[in-house]
Amino acid sequence: MSTTGKWQKSSPELAARFEAALPTDARAERRKMFGYPCSFANGHLYAGLHQQNVIVRLGGDVRARFEAAHGKRPFEPMPGRSMKDFVVLTDADAADAARMRPWISEAFAQALALAPKPAKGAKAAKPAKAMASKAPKARGAKPAAKPAKPAAKRSARA
Repeated sequence: MSTTGKWQKSSPELAARFEAALPTDARAERRKMFGYPCSFANGHLYAGLHQQNVIVRLGGDVRARFEAAHGKRPFEPMPGRSMKDFVVLTDADAADAARMRPWISEAFAQALALAPKPAKGAKAAKPAKAMASKAPKARGAKPAAKPAKPAAKRSARA
């Protein structure tokens, strides 16, 4: 993470290695998120770049295997804000498409096992606010007289 708080663009070399490591399966949808190349399956993000890091979504036994080999490497796009199930690949894995491919393949398989996210469509229309109905005023008509106020209650003294 940049110390200035401003995110850095991923290098073209890293983006090319990432692209080479992605599955060729038609269900792997490539698109950008926050300006970084990412890949989705069933509408779920499973791999992407963030600055000079490769991030993958690994859960269960696969994550335990990753952590046993590399230690805990949670993905935190902002300090203290980790994304559940996402890990950062090591620099050695990120430096070689062949080394990142197995982790990306595992993440892809897990994303395919998830229920598909519903497609985002047009936002649902908000219900109209109820407005007090007022009869339209006729032109030149005088406003109706206000109803008389009820007589003030007299307090009974005992």
